[in-house]
Amino acid sequence: MERPTNRLRHCAAAILLLLGLLVQARPAFADQQDIAAASRSVVRVALVATKGDGAYFVGHGSGIVIAPNKVLTNAHVVELVREEPNIVIGVVPAEGSRSYGAKIIAFSPGNDLALLEVTGGAALPVATFYAAATQDGQGVIAIGYPGNVDRAQGMALADIIQPMTPVKTSGTISTGRSSKQFDTVLHTAPMAAGNSGGPLVDACGRVLGVNSFGSISDGSDAEYGFAVSNREVASFLRQAGVQPQRTIVPCRSLADIDAAERNATERAKFEADSKAAADAEKVRERSIRARQDAEQSVIALRENFIAGAAVALALALVTAGIAGISYTQGKTRVVRNFGIASGVLLIASLAAFFLRPSFSQVDDRAAAIAQEMAAKDGSSEEGTTRVSGDKIVGDNMCRIDIDRSRVTVSDTSDVPLNWNGKGCINGKSQLVQNGAHWTRILVPDSEPSASVQTVDPATGTYRSDKYLLDAATADAARKARSAVTFQGCTTEAGQLDGIARMDAGIRSLLPPEPNERLVYRCTPGKAPEIP
Repeated sequence: MERPTNRLRHCAAAILLLLGLLVQARPAFADQQDIAAASRSVVRVALVATKGDGAYFVGHGSGIVIAPNKVLTNAHVVELVREEPNIVIGVVPAEGSRSYGAKIIAFSPGNDLALLEVTGGAALPVATFYAAATQDGQGVIAIGYPGNVDRAQGMALADIIQPMTPVKTSGTISTGRSSKQFDTVLHTAPMAAGNSGGPLVDACGRVLGVNSFGSISDGSDAEYGFAVSNREVASFLRQAGVQPQRTIVPCRSLADIDAAERNATERAKFEADSKAAADAEKVRERSIRARQDAEQSVIALRENFIAGAAVALALALVTAGIAGISYTQGKTRVVRNFGIASGVLLIASLAAFFLRPSFSQVDDRAAAIAQEMAAKDGSSEEGTTRVSGDKIVGDNMCRIDIDRSRVTVSDTSDVPLNWNGKGCINGKSQLVQNGAHWTRILVPDSEPSASVQTVDPATGTYRSDKYLLDAATADAARKARSAVTFQGCTTEAGQLDGIARMDAGIRSLLPPEPNERLVYRCTPGKAPEIP
């Protein structure tokens, strides 16, 4: 029978859990960090005519970096280049210190798409596409370089070809009204000439379409924009042999993720408490049964020993009587034999009586019986508590926990993880211990980002918080990273302190919240080999 205190504790935990689950997730909103990160994947596509030593500005649009050295834009933005040999394409990034040349490598006027290859070794941030369906009324942001803003600021050609931040405008989607020429997304985000080729993104900065054209207004009507849908984009890029970054995970705010994490933590705590209480009750019942069995066993043995002593004593008396009778008859040999037998039986009787099991043996016998019961049940008296690190030591496959993750740009495939119990991942990266967790901040050369890797060995959780950085912050983070010169794993205290100092320096540069959080559950096992 469960104790009242346990029932009260379980009821309180269940109430807290239900309250957490009843909290409605807030709708996703445009996170400024995500939109700023998406903006760094947007470029100005400028057309410049050359004549002798002079250069003349012809026009411009916008574009999206969709793969290394690959920019997607509208066909109508660059169509003059195919007709006029003296017109060249310039790609001007959102940040940096220079612009780049580009050439057309794929052109599809039927759905107003063109693919450019950038020359000059540009390392530009790559956009991510949202490959699932859009929702009616969904909030969106158009990003690009509207020409009326340039004119209002009095920009000359020298200004236009310099890197600068694109303009962001917001609106909503109206579904069910695609254009006749090709599949489009209708939206209300304000645009102007120059926005063409720029992205329409969701609140997490994922591309929903490529802005192409807008409705014409005489000043009294509302204006609407049309973006080439991702369905058209996917077909175009597939024919061009380019695979962009894509995701189908809905956009969620970090507030939603934190709420889900709290719910998951409370649920896990409730389940752990319930299991611990059930295990404790099972152990208690097992101990009661074991003690009862032990007491009965000791009583039975005592009774057997006392009965044996009584029988031996009775036999001793009988043999003594026979010896006495034989003595009166002068049978010396019989007297000797029965006398000895009587003495032996008397000693046996006394031994059986004094060596009978004591009640003090009940505790030891009860413990032994309880262990036997536990072995049959497949459990132990210590319950199921694991030493920290035991859960994932060795090879593991880590699978994404979507309910606890915020996916904006990364792939969510399974991640192989080898954990040595001392902070080493896959024999390559050394983490440092921070309480129950192990952490390390990685700053790649391939993209302007930083990822905080966290491993919780006790729960088998692997987490990656990714920050999408501007170029200046990424350079500063790489400089801080250079403070650690060794590679691989280590247990040397000085090197571990160096990693901790490096992480602290990089963390001071990071924004308050990550753009992406991927949470994985790790279970023992290797990745299947590909035949």
